[in-house]
Amino acid sequence: MLIRWLLAAIHLLAFGFALASVLARARALRRLDASNSVHANAVVLRDVFRADSMWGVTALFLLISGLMRAFGGFEKGGSYYLHEPLFHLKMTALALIVAIEISPMMALIRWRVAAGHGGAIDLGRARRFAWMSDLEAGLVIVMVVAASGMARGVWAG
Repeated sequence: MLIRWLLAAIHLLAFGFALASVLARARALRRLDASNSVHANAVVLRDVFRADSMWGVTALFLLISGLMRAFGGFEKGGSYYLHEPLFHLKMTALALIVAIEISPMMALIRWRVAAGHGGAIDLGRARRFAWMSDLEAGLVIVMVVAASGMARGVWAG
């Protein structure tokens, strides 16, 4: 009983941290300016990288705690979740987040490497990545709404 409670708490808290970190990344990305010097953007890049790291860590917490809850024998079991329409909505939102995240993730890895070597960083897509982060934040909200609906038996399969 205690482990189920702790897993649920970790999973729910991770949603809050995920939302905050992906929105912080979007906000920081919007502050980057391709016309500024590398030095002027260095502080903002630090904020982008910090928020991005937090987003990555919380995404891992969400995935691990969610898999443990759904398929690890701690909750209702995989057969329940696989027949639950809101679970399918939640997993569709997750799949969309993963698909959207590929481009910003790869670019931010390149940016980190370039920043570590003192190289130039192409900030031309920063605003696009900010918009993508906002979209991901909306999908995190969809996941929370779906999860709360599942917890209340809304549209139970």
